[in-house]
Parts: sequence; C-alpha cells; structure tokens
Amino acid sequence: MVYLENQTESPSVTQKKQSHRYLYLLVFTGGMTTLALELSASRLLGNVFGTSNLVWANVIGLILLYLTAGYFIGGRWADRSPYAKTLYQIVLWAAFLGALIPLVARPVLTTAAVAFADLQAGLALGSFIAVLVLFSVPITLLGTISPFAIRLAIEQVEDSGKVAGRIYAISTLGSLIGTFLPVLFIIPTLGTIQTFLLFAGVLYMVGFVGIWREGKAQALRWLWQPVLVIILALIVLSGPLRPPPDGRTLLLEDESAYNYIQVQEDERGYRYLLLNEGQGVHSIWHPSTFIYEGTWDYFLAAPYFNAPPYTPNDVESVLIIGLAGGTIARQYIHVYGDIPIDGVEIDPDIVAAGAQFFDMNKRAMPSLTVYVEDGRYVLGALKRQYSIIAVDAYRPPYIPWHLTTVEFFQELADKLADDGVVAINVGRTNSDRRLVDALTTTMLQVFPNVHAIDVPHSFNTILVATKQTTSWEYLKQNLDMLAETAPPMLRTVLERSIASLVPLGQSDIIFTDNRAPIETLVDSLVLNFLLSGDTDQLRRD
Repeated sequence: MVYLENQTESPSVTQKKQSHRYLYLLVFTGGMTTLALELSASRLLGNVFGTSNLVWANVIGLILLYLTAGYFIGGRWADRSPYAKTLYQIVLWAAFLGALIPLVARPVLTTAAVAFADLQAGLALGSFIAVLVLFSVPITLLGTISPFAIRLAIEQVEDSGKVAGRIYAISTLGSLIGTFLPVLFIIPTLGTIQTFLLFAGVLYMVGFVGIWREGKAQALRWLWQPVLVIILALIVLSGPLRPPPDGRTLLLEDESAYNYIQVQEDERGYRYLLLNEGQGVHSIWHPSTFIYEGTWDYFLAAPYFNAPPYTPNDVESVLIIGLAGGTIARQYIHVYGDIPIDGVEIDPDIVAAGAQFFDMNKRAMPSLTVYVEDGRYVLGALKRQYSIIAVDAYRPPYIPWHLTTVEFFQELADKLADDGVVAINVGRTNSDRRLVDALTTTMLQVFPNVHAIDVPHSFNTILVATKQTTSWEYLKQNLDMLAETAPPMLRTVLERSIASLVPLGQSDIIFTDNRAPIETLVDSLVLNFLLSGDTDQLRRD
C-alpha cells in the first residue's frame, strides 16, 4: 500500500509566499515610480528650461547617479536591518519626498521663469541646479528598494541568483510601464505636477498597506505625510506656473504631450502663444491687425526673390511646417485670398488653442488644411506642389535637427513648384551667426541660391532658398513693379525685407541625416551670448 503525504503547505510557508508576492508588488511599483518621476522631471524642467539634449543629459545623468547611490546604500541597509518594516518605511519616505518635489520646485521654477524673461542667467542656472537637487533623496531611496527586497526574499543561498533575477525583471517591467504611461496618457490628461502626485500616491499606498500588515498602530503614525502633501498642493497649485507680465491676462494654461502652453492677451487686444520656457512668441493675433513687425511678416516676402515680373497671382499654394496658432497662414490668406494652405503642427493641443484663440478654424480660414503630425514625416503623404514652403518649427533657441539636413531640404525641393521657394526661421545673436551660416551652406547643397533677411529687433534670420537661379535684386525689382497694385501690407513687408537683407556667410558645417550637431552648435551660441553682454542689447530692443 502506498501512502501519499499531505501536500498542504504549513501556515508559515503560505505566509512567506504571500510576503514575497507583496515584495514583488512593491518592487514593481518602485520601478514604475522611478521612471515616471524621471520622465516627469524632464517635463517639470522643460516647462521653463526647455527640452534640449543638455537638459535631458542632466536629468538622466543625475537620476542614474542617485540610483547608483541607492543601490549601494540599499544593500548595506538591508544587511543591517533585514526587516520588511524597514523597507516599508523607506518606501513611505520615498513616496512622500517624491510628492514634495513638484510642490517645492513650483516657486523655484516660477522664479526661474521670471529670470528667463529678464535674462538673469545666473538665477536661472541656480534654479535649474536647485530643482535637480530636489530629486536626490527620493530617487536614492527608490534605488534602495530592489537590493533590499532581494535581501528579504532570499531564503537559501542556492536560490539567490533566481530571486535577484526575478526581482530585477519585475522592477524593469514596472519601469517600462512608468516610461510610457506618463508620457502617453497621464501628463497630457492631468499635467506634470499631478503626475508626480499620482505616482507618489500609488507608491505611498503600497508602502502604507505593507506597514499596516506589520501593525495598524504604527501605520496610523504615517498619515501626517499625505495630509501635509494635500495642504501644500492646495497652496502651491493655486496659481499659474508662469504668471503673465503686467498688462496681460492669462487666457489659457495647459499641458500637452509635447508642450506647456500659455495664451496671453494684452490690453490692446493682442494675443500671444507662448510655449514651455516662454522665450519666444510662437503666434500672435489681433482681430483687426495682420502685420506685427515680427518674424511671421517676412515669410510673405519669400516668393518675390523670383525673377520679375512676379505677382500675387503667381502664389498658388503654401505649406507651413510649424503651424502653431496659424499667424503665417492668416497673413497669407489676408494678402492672397483663399489659396490652398496646408499647415503641419505636431501638437494637437496647440491646434486646439489656435482654433479657440487665434481664428485658426474653418470659419475664419476655410482654405487651411491642418495636419497634426511631425513635419518631416507628413511630407511623403502630401501630393500638392507648393509655391512657398515655410518652416517655422522653431523652439527657442533650437530647431529640430531632422528639419535642418540636406536630405530634408531635398524632400522640400521635391514638393516645390518650378518657381517655388523655401523660407526657414533661424536663430542667431548680434555677434554669432554660425547657425545661420551652417544652414545657408546646407541649403546650398540643394538649391542654387539662398538669401538672408535679418528680422529687425530680434535674434532671427529668415533664409529663403529658391528652386530657380535668383538674385536679391529681384526683390526690389518686383516691389517696383507692384508699387501701385500690391496690397499695402505686402508692399510694407517687401520694403522692410529689402532694408533688412544681409550678405551670406560661409561655414564648414553641412547638416546631414547622419550628422547634424545642431544642438551642440546652438549650446555654444547661447553660451557665447550669455558671456558677450548681448543680453543688454536684447533688453534695449
């Protein structure tokens, strides 16, 4: 007779398995929260400091440094106090301090935004460092979770590799969720600060339930943390991140998957679209004014570099990459009537703001077709040949690198009519034109001629590349021929463009899809700008 042993596990074994399952939940949540805070950190800083490679490198580099410290400290801490209660306390502190990051950073970032507006570079840099330092303790504590959990989960030495692999796999799976969930869903829906609070809150709940399992009385002693966070949130979140300057009203403050968006209106009825750090006005609107003495105006002059006679009737269609709130489109419609205009804008929330506040809708602009897509990606789907392609995908002080290469300009040339032109907005300073020169040299690899217009009272240059062989003198000849027949706004823009023509520079740099060091060049340009004293000139302008 064969007797079967009772396979029912003892209560201690069952409890250990349940304890291990909860450790796995804790590790998963810790990994998810770590990456969610890292991605949210880039947005928190990007709202004021932009999202250049330099900002990303600082965020990622310091987060990795803090995690490295956490792994080291966590292993030693677990050996000295190998108790689940200790780990749960670490998690509660990490969640609490993670929730405090955006609340403490908010006044610092507001100060930095004002410093940017006043060009106080030292204060802005100090704010950047201060915010990054805020991440040091909570991220370090999050880094302790995995080595601590491994120490608690290992029961036999021969299982240590299997346990460590399982815990790091679960933590990495959580990190994967924490990478995509904030960017794709939570930040656009709730906002950056609320994303911090949500993930910190989830981590806190997991830690709180864990310590509750260790003893209800000691768990209740931790309830002061969420109460304090709620009180601070009510105080700190009561106003906008970047208050409008005197004389302006804030009409919209929003966060999308791509940008921090503001729409402001001044006492004269002018509306302004500002993104992220607010250093550039991306669109402007007034109910009865169409010329703004800004960068947008000079795109109107681009086709008149063609050989005379060139008239408004020759402008048959327009493509705008970097549509924003539709200022350029509105100006073209005002001058040329309801010609077909295709506008490309990657951010759907900017398109919505344009429709609501800048008349960028079918009622006011019936000939405008909007594509919510990346500017280069959408080119292949467009079938029209264009008289003008305007590229204003300019995020001060950067231009997306893939919109600056020889290959990109060849794609634009393929979409141009025989007498078509490309006009692109480029940044510079009073003494440093390296980016303008590099883009000029790059465009000349595709187009026979490039012309440069320095926009007065700004650090912007409009580069105009023509498909035909052209001369800057054609611009004046076309103005002379149109003196009596052109719309007044067009004549004004042509006159100002002629007065703002500048000679082209040369560069050894040619941007290609394989190598386009545009951010390195712009970072150097910005540094020279800050050190040169040009900021005083900008204040005077």
